[in-house]
Amino acid sequence: MSDLGARAERWQVPAIDGSDGAGYLTAGRLEELQKEAREEAWNVGHAEGLAAGEALVKQRVQRFDELLHALERPFEELDEQVEKQLVELAMTVVRQLFRREIKLDPTHVIGVVREAIGLLPIASRNVQVHLHPSDAQLVRETLTPADGEPAWTIVEDPLMSAGGCTVTTDNSRIDASAEARLNDVIQKIAGDQRR
Repeated sequence: MSDLGARAERWQVPAIDGSDGAGYLTAGRLEELQKEAREEAWNVGHAEGLAAGEALVKQRVQRFDELLHALERPFEELDEQVEKQLVELAMTVVRQLFRREIKLDPTHVIGVVREAIGLLPIASRNVQVHLHPSDAQLVRETLTPADGEPAWTIVEDPLMSAGGCTVTTDNSRIDASAEARLNDVIQKIAGDQRR
């Protein structure tokens, strides 16, 4: 028997409550394992979902920033275009007002002639005032050389615009034409825009 006892092992009844982990699974143990598996799967899914959501939010924020930046450029260009158009509008208004003023007050040319002649040096010779024919008639009737001014003659020039004049001498030329005076006004309004 001693031989037999050495070869024989003692048989133990397996535990059916799963307490030693090697036996059969009970309903309680199975429920615990399922709960653990669900929690582990939920934690993995939750972490993956958060990572995917964060990546999507970052992507959309970046796209939104790009769109905002792209929207700034057209407004900058639009600002420049509006500024240019406003300057053009102001110049058009000035031109119209200038022409209207000349039509309403043709005697304005007398001041222009007086001012242009006043710019000449005292010793100027052969002074000629070039005027539009309608202005020439008005100047002849109302203006004569003042004391201290050089003598001057009127030259009718149909190519000269009404409301202005050009004064020439042997050595100089003063452009007081309506266009030149208007361009001076526009240059002051527009500043660097027209340069």
